[in-house]
Amino acid sequence: MSSSDLAVILPRVIIVSRRSLRKNKFVDFVGEYHLDLIVGYGAVPVIVPRVAGVHTLLHSFEPIHGVLLCEGEDIDPSLYEDEETNLSKEELEEIRRLHASDTAIDKEKDTIELALAKHCLERNIPYFGICRGSQVLNVACGGTLYQDIGKELSKNFPPEKKVVHMNYDNYDGHRHDVKIVEDTPLHQWFEESLQDNMEIRVNSYHHQGVKRLAQRFKPMAYAPDGLVEGFYDPDAYNPEEGKFIMGLQFHPERMRKANSDEFDYPGCTAAYKEFVKAVVAYQKKLNIIKRVPTSLKLDKELEQKRNVIVRSFSLARNLYEGGDNTRQLKESDLKPGAEFLESNIALSVQQENWLKQMGATVRNASSYMERLKMNEEREKLARAVMGKMTIEQLSDLNLFYHMMGQISSDMLEKKQLQNVSTVML
Repeated sequence: MSSSDLAVILPRVIIVSRRSLRKNKFVDFVGEYHLDLIVGYGAVPVIVPRVAGVHTLLHSFEPIHGVLLCEGEDIDPSLYEDEETNLSKEELEEIRRLHASDTAIDKEKDTIELALAKHCLERNIPYFGICRGSQVLNVACGGTLYQDIGKELSKNFPPEKKVVHMNYDNYDGHRHDVKIVEDTPLHQWFEESLQDNMEIRVNSYHHQGVKRLAQRFKPMAYAPDGLVEGFYDPDAYNPEEGKFIMGLQFHPERMRKANSDEFDYPGCTAAYKEFVKAVVAYQKKLNIIKRVPTSLKLDKELEQKRNVIVRSFSLARNLYEGGDNTRQLKESDLKPGAEFLESNIALSVQQENWLKQMGATVRNASSYMERLKMNEEREKLARAVMGKMTIEQLSDLNLFYHMMGQISSDMLEKKQLQNVSTVML
């Protein structure tokens, strides 16, 4: 099999590059460990360059079967802070000095990655966020971050109980404990390495982290200071069915023994393995939905008749769905559709009733317009009521409708698959 054949067959994982200054020029890069694991488990990494305006071109990277977001600078605080920060100007300046390489906000990268995260959430595309990528996921779903763990969280602990989340003197060798939550994917992946205390030691390269976890997520691991080190959406996790929405604050791909490629734990690569498994399943599901049987070819006369009937129902549909009475319709415009209804017995009762309802709107267009006006009034009233609601109430309402939307999306996919299977049989 040629490389071009593989490029078509293998699923595509989108990864956004990080920009760095080298020899007075910007270069884009992605950590090689990520790429090795994605390729090793059977997917193709597609790198989105962090360049100005690329956020408007994300549709060009379709099809997207999965998204992996990992490295990068701090996320712009204005994207998640509901109110002014409690940090003083002096503290913010000190943070910039201590973490100079991370505190330079990259708004273009923020825009690109938040757009990709929301795209995944809307379409149930597998998403895996590591370090910054987990923070992007939380912010995309309405969560917030600590702008600096040391200034906002660690200050509440005595020196002997503070957790070091960033150690520049021992960058790759530094580890701290995390407690794994039972009955979560992390528990499954690291089960054989866990002792009675349910802890493992993880690396740490961050001075920011999850402050308020978005409501849709369930924590998978905590640091001793209470910081969430891993989370997932239990309603969107089933790799065999193409579902994977997860964030890890630590870097399992870099948890390796000194001067060796041997991993600290056998479970370190499991997240990548399950992510790619979900990506492959999502691609298969997408291909089935898009596989439409070839249409029969009609001769010229039949094609003309079909076009007349399609136009007839199109006009009726416009009236039925949009109340379009701005143009005068002739009886002859709708007659072909009516005759088709009377003569064709291949339609189901439900289809026939629906089409008859569309045709009936020719006589009832004025009453339909009145209903549209009534709906507009209801929308204005709803906006007025929600304008008085608190952020928490609106968040709960948004969560409810998100859940209903996800359920609807899942049911739609199942019915589409059933229909396609029926047609193919």
